[in-house]
Amino acid sequence: MLLADLVVSGVGYVRGVNASSPGRIVLLTTSHRVAPGLLSWPAWQALHDADRVLCADGAHPQLPYLREAGVKVDEAAPTAEELVDACAGGHTVTVVATGEGEPQLTDGLARLAGSGRLQMPDLELLPASYDLPGARLLDLVQVMDRIRAECPWSSQQTHKGLAKYGIEEAYELVEAIEEGDRHELREELGDVLLQVVFHARIAEEGRPEDGAEPFSIDDVAGTIVTKLIHRHPHVFGDETATTPEEVKAHWLRTKAVEKQRTSVTEGVPLGQPGLALAAKLASRVRTAGLEVPIPQGEGVGYELLAMAARAEAEGVDPEAALRAAARAYRDAIRGAEG
Repeated sequence: MLLADLVVSGVGYVRGVNASSPGRIVLLTTSHRVAPGLLSWPAWQALHDADRVLCADGAHPQLPYLREAGVKVDEAAPTAEELVDACAGGHTVTVVATGEGEPQLTDGLARLAGSGRLQMPDLELLPASYDLPGARLLDLVQVMDRIRAECPWSSQQTHKGLAKYGIEEAYELVEAIEEGDRHELREELGDVLLQVVFHARIAEEGRPEDGAEPFSIDDVAGTIVTKLIHRHPHVFGDETATTPEEVKAHWLRTKAVEKQRTSVTEGVPLGQPGLALAAKLASRVRTAGLEVPIPQGEGVGYELLAMAARAEAEGVDPEAALRAAARAYRDAIRGAEG
């Protein structure tokens, strides 16, 4: 239906009626990341007070809830000229914007205003709902769902097949941090996040390779939320902590109760880089208050082990220190090549 039809059929919407009053246009924007019907109070007021409510998309998710609330919505895609005509005589027309925000309509209104030929209605852009922090994560989940279903490569991936990418993305993230490149940091964080969502999406299908019950990204998020709350009793409970050392002590105590490990070496992944592995073992020994001499032996491996343990005791990350030295070496090589 064109707005011209509404102008003729609507009471008081006849061209030229009280043309001295240009009326008002309210462009109502909503977020698809918020449950339909959850609109702000000013938005509901604008909808109920309008002389006419229009929406170009008959499948707009808000329409059933607006009609249930007694708002009469006409499905129409007006041009800018038709919308200005509908406001003549001091009328208010509220347009429920589609997902794209009605750029064609707003561009047309801007051209009319710039022409100087018409007395333009007041134009108000009214956000009816706002995205909450983290709302774009919903978009990521939806995009991943579609890629998993429709992409020939993504649909065939498994946890084992993706494992190497998780390692690569983690290293690229560390490199961006150490280089101090914030643009790269944002991109690499996204790549790491993709790995989390991708694995959760695969796990949701419960394929035989998993050997366990399926779980979703919501289960993943719920698990880490529960863990964070439990391990921060000084934030969410009655305990207090005023220093980083006290916080770490809280964390270690609650983790020990959760895991109930019989050895401090449990949970240390042996597949991590050698220096990081040595430093992690040394950290576990030191934290537990154990007296375990560094094994003595022949070869570079034992020397590196001793150096990694010493670095950890001094609060130095041996992997990061070696990478920094390697970057300096790389720069020296490039200088020599130059």
